[in-house]
Amino acid sequence: MGVSVTITDEIAGTVMLDSDRLCELKAFEATKAGVKGLVDEGIAKIPSLFHHPPDMFVEASKSGNAEDTIPVIDLANVVKDPSTRQEIVSRIREASETWGFFQVVNHGSPVTILEDMKDGVRGFFEQDTEVKKELYSRDPMRLFSYNSNFDLYSSPALNWRDTFMCYLAPKTPKPEDLPAVCRDKLLEYGTNIMKLGIALSELLSEALGLHSVHLKDMGCTEGLISLCHYYPPCPEPKLTMGTTKHSDSCFFTVLLQDLLGGLQALYQDRWIDIPPVPGALVVNIGDLLQASSLLLFGLCRFSTIEIVDVYCIYNIPQTNTQGLKSSPKIYGPIKELLSEDNPPKYRETTLADYFTYYNAKGLDGTSALQYFKL
Repeated sequence: MGVSVTITDEIAGTVMLDSDRLCELKAFEATKAGVKGLVDEGIAKIPSLFHHPPDMFVEASKSGNAEDTIPVIDLANVVKDPSTRQEIVSRIREASETWGFFQVVNHGSPVTILEDMKDGVRGFFEQDTEVKKELYSRDPMRLFSYNSNFDLYSSPALNWRDTFMCYLAPKTPKPEDLPAVCRDKLLEYGTNIMKLGIALSELLSEALGLHSVHLKDMGCTEGLISLCHYYPPCPEPKLTMGTTKHSDSCFFTVLLQDLLGGLQALYQDRWIDIPPVPGALVVNIGDLLQASSLLLFGLCRFSTIEIVDVYCIYNIPQTNTQGLKSSPKIYGPIKELLSEDNPPKYRETTLADYFTYYNAKGLDGTSALQYFKL
């Protein structure tokens, strides 16, 4: 059995690891081929690095009750008809308070663009490994990078997925800085999803009883990151997960699901399937919006095993994590929502401190917000 070793990782910070596990992690990382590389090798058994405890695997509730179904909200006429908008705001408020999750249809992004984006993600991960290796990196300064498991050294068990990340706003990357196989699709999708993000921020502001531009004026939609996950076929799916239970480290996320499904939400201590709806996008309330709204909006933890999914994360404008370190701005509860009966629930913090803790913690099944609770 190996001895404990202390390492310093640029994402996770300083962590303690068993020396044998550290050697395995470094060997996996050195291939730069990710989980897809293991599948391409034709493995019949997955490495123990990916084994999750049995208690992580819980069957989703199959009650079939309407109250166990993630709300699907139609955004048609949200701009043109004031009464329709009022109804939509009311449904978003209820869904955000109850679930922290909802799906939207008629959101303005054509189905062709959504399908092209999924095809682009598949195209990137299924191209020649040697081509992908050139982009494999954990450098937070890069506007586009590909790797496997951002929390490689801090996670208790690795997830069966590979990921590429692209900063889309506030500065849109040049086409030549993106992989040819997906650059046009990624940029077109980013343009559409940014418009949707602004519209959603207005609806969420109104749902909180604030002016429609409140969250936008806070900078909540100026930063946009696309996280694109690829889940290769697994020879032992009962031993691992695509994504473990977690909440998102942002204001809110817009998720494009693969139609094969696999997304689940933890609701009232039960896991609920979120079946994909053709043409729909999933909206998830993140840690920062929950903390800012004084728990008026709920936080939903979720997990997933799919083939492809695309997360677009709306946040404060930072082009990379290094930028967070230079930002002294303090974030905390929205002042307009504070009262004697509704005091702050979380302490104020800088984004640098929040993300440092989130990344060091990794996807361990707990919310980073607990650390900041008053």
